[in-house]
Amino acid sequence: MAVTQRRGRRIMMTPDELDEFLTTQRTCRVATVSSDGAPHVSTLWFVWDGKSLWLYSITRSKRWADLRRDPRVAVVVDTGEEYDDLRGVELSGTVEFIGEAPRTGEPHPELDSVERLFARKNFALDEMPHDGRHAWTRLTPEATASWDFRKLASL
Repeated sequence: MAVTQRRGRRIMMTPDELDEFLTTQRTCRVATVSSDGAPHVSTLWFVWDGKSLWLYSITRSKRWADLRRDPRVAVVVDTGEEYDDLRGVELSGTVEFIGEAPRTGEPHPELDSVERLFARKNFALDEMPHDGRHAWTRLTPEATASWDFRKLASL
């Protein structure tokens, strides 16, 4: 994964900080490109497996239609209320569609650990509840930029 930021390197997250942040955060904002070229941003829950960001999207959404037509995406995960508490990361690249769409729970070994992580994190369950409305995309970031304004105090 390429680190794309030139400015702000002193406040960027280390790989361990980034991994911990993406593992513990729950909500992201997903930017796609609409058919007319306009940006579209929507919110999703996600799970991070240490290498890829997994997005569980409704298949009848504008986001899904946008990604089917053009799989390029930018995703922001951020947190903080006060200026000196702001932290976040932008991940960008091309999503891959994994498993059946919509997802009904057919065996798919690549999704076993992802669905277990997602179910525990978001539903406090050991098994993924499949509703026949959602499906998986995987973003293995081609580029990232991160920030942790808590580091400003030590500069």
